[in-house]
Amino acid sequence: MGLLSLAIWLPIVIGALLLAFGRDDQARFVRWAALVGSVASFLVTIPVYTRFQTGTAAMQFVERAPWIERFNINYHLGVDGLSMWFVLLTAFITVIVVISAWEVITERVNQYMGAFLILSGLMIGVFAALDGMLFYVFFEATLIPMYLIIGIWGGPNRIYAAFKFFLYTLLGSLLMLVALVYLYRASGGSFDIATWHRTPLGSTAQTLIFFAFFAAFAVKVPMWPVHTWLPDVHVEAPTGGSAVLAAIMLKLGAYGFLRFSMPIAPDAAREWAWLMIALSIVAVIYVGLVAMVQRDMKKLVAYSSVAHMGFVTLGFFIFNPLGVAGGIVQMIAHGFVSGAMFLSIGVLYDRMHSRQIADYGGVVNVMPKFAAFALLFAMANCGLPATAGFVGEWMVILGAVKANFWIGLMAATALIFGAAYTLWMYKRVYLGPIGNDHVKELTDINGREFFMLAVLAVAVLWMGLDPKPFTDVMDASVAELLRHVAASKLP
Repeated sequence: MGLLSLAIWLPIVIGALLLAFGRDDQARFVRWAALVGSVASFLVTIPVYTRFQTGTAAMQFVERAPWIERFNINYHLGVDGLSMWFVLLTAFITVIVVISAWEVITERVNQYMGAFLILSGLMIGVFAALDGMLFYVFFEATLIPMYLIIGIWGGPNRIYAAFKFFLYTLLGSLLMLVALVYLYRASGGSFDIATWHRTPLGSTAQTLIFFAFFAAFAVKVPMWPVHTWLPDVHVEAPTGGSAVLAAIMLKLGAYGFLRFSMPIAPDAAREWAWLMIALSIVAVIYVGLVAMVQRDMKKLVAYSSVAHMGFVTLGFFIFNPLGVAGGIVQMIAHGFVSGAMFLSIGVLYDRMHSRQIADYGGVVNVMPKFAAFALLFAMANCGLPATAGFVGEWMVILGAVKANFWIGLMAATALIFGAAYTLWMYKRVYLGPIGNDHVKELTDINGREFFMLAVLAVAVLWMGLDPKPFTDVMDASVAELLRHVAASKLP
């Protein structure tokens, strides 16, 4: 079994075993089994980085086997510079999520841990799939464990949020399925994504395919105006669900634009780039303003995620190496920072069972260690230099200025809003005198929480201080992608 198959199926198998045999009276064993399984899954992904060859756009760690031979559907895996880091990021965040739930989840522990391990394997499958139908199966299958995580362990309106999440993303994906079937016929009976990249398509066909993919991927990102499901889901989801949703699942949609929309329908991508840029700018500016008036910490960070992902799609559709690479770097950085932000909110919620900003005040007086971590993550969310949040946004802004000064200016202006809503939230929650007796009784983070936040802090600073290992991996693949986009596929 190859490394990618091991990275996909190891967490899925362990998760399935926990679902089948774990019981609440074995909660301690289940937690340790889930931790060992998630750490083992992460360790499996490390050679994908250490053995990865930079300077080439070729797929690496390729695995191929027949699956449904009648329709020429194959179990075809591989990674390049566009996808490699997301395999590691997914496995890494899963370890953190398992640790975060150690003391919080006390009922149905096996189901909770099992769902996250299965979800981890499925998401890695999305990033590694090189067959269109295999991609679709993994892409849709991720909905099932996340739907259960929200619906079982979520807040008071969890059923509404779970249905909204499922229906929004499923309906968008149905149009993608139509596009996949069309491409199968147009390519002479192949589901191979690389073959689709070379298949000539007419102008009308490209436009229809582009918007079919847009329906699936824009909802997943989510882009404005199909973002309305995200705040509701984040508010109701458990802490681990919010962390995985923001850190990984949103990236599935943005990755889809890179792997499908842009290289398969390049003429349509160039023709409709103005629309993608406009929607991205609206997300960056308007949604940033919406975040500023939120009273719920989770909802504020949820809107913040929409704004930050707007930088990603903006970078992609300005079609220059700096912008595209910046968008990918921003996806990785957002995985670290947004995950850390939601887990920090979870630390407070576990103690006070409130996410309302007004219920806090002066937390730094009773939780100084935690407040220091929260400050670092807040600064990274603002895009402070030397943190992960700065690198990708700065690259996108530079790429946007290179393409069009006014687009770059609007994107740069939006950084002010990000600093405003993030630091204002930090001021009201953490600074000043102790707000009330409930805050006065808070205790600082324990060893488990310290370790979890410290690991994320190291990741945020490492990427901010030394982004070269991240960008070196993707340079050749970005250049190859832009070559596909620049070349017309009109017959």
